[in-house]
Amino acid sequence: MTTGTRVRIVVADDALLVREGVQRVLGLYPDLEVVGVAGDLDGLLAAVDEHRPDVVVTDIRMPPTSSDEGIRVATRLRETAPETGVVVLSQYAAPAYALELLSGGSQRRAYLLKERVSEPDQLAAAVREVARGGSVVDPRVVEVLVAGNRPPGDPLAGLTRRELEVLEQIAQGKSNAGVAASLVLTERAVEKHINALFAKLGLTAEPDVHRRVSAVLLYLASLR
Repeated sequence: MTTGTRVRIVVADDALLVREGVQRVLGLYPDLEVVGVAGDLDGLLAAVDEHRPDVVVTDIRMPPTSSDEGIRVATRLRETAPETGVVVLSQYAAPAYALELLSGGSQRRAYLLKERVSEPDQLAAAVREVARGGSVVDPRVVEVLVAGNRPPGDPLAGLTRRELEVLEQIAQGKSNAGVAASLVLTERAVEKHINALFAKLGLTAEPDVHRRVSAVLLYLASLR
């Protein structure tokens, strides 16, 4: 965080009432400061350039296309401002959006349903978490994503200690080579551990990138 203990935030939403609502909710907390607001993609990018916030809280859909602007901003900021956290707010418990948001790594990213705006403590906690470098995924999104695949009980209970270590590294956005370097393993060994944990988590029928992010979501849910 750039200014002592205060988290500096830019809020973006094309709906004035939602934008004002988020700003007022965050203003309830002395450690959070909204330094800029925007109503569309261009305005958000300009506000980020001007204010250099610690966290962006953005709607998932805004002009000009009202499709996935929030996700695109998060992807862009990973390159241009990697220390800036992003909290994406959405009306949809849509796993595809969460998968895309976390495809480059889960650090400093959160995906929450817009209804959390009416739960100030949860929204504030998510902002603080991404500012610290962590991640938050709305529990309803996780439930939808893993419906039918989640083993009974704790989905991570069957993983070995090494598989958990590998999964933690994946959650940081590391490639197989990066995991191997961090854990002092061969890439072949990492591949074997990843395939084993995918099987134990019931993630054998999805594309590889989706399996990786699905596993990360299960890992993040286990930390709650």
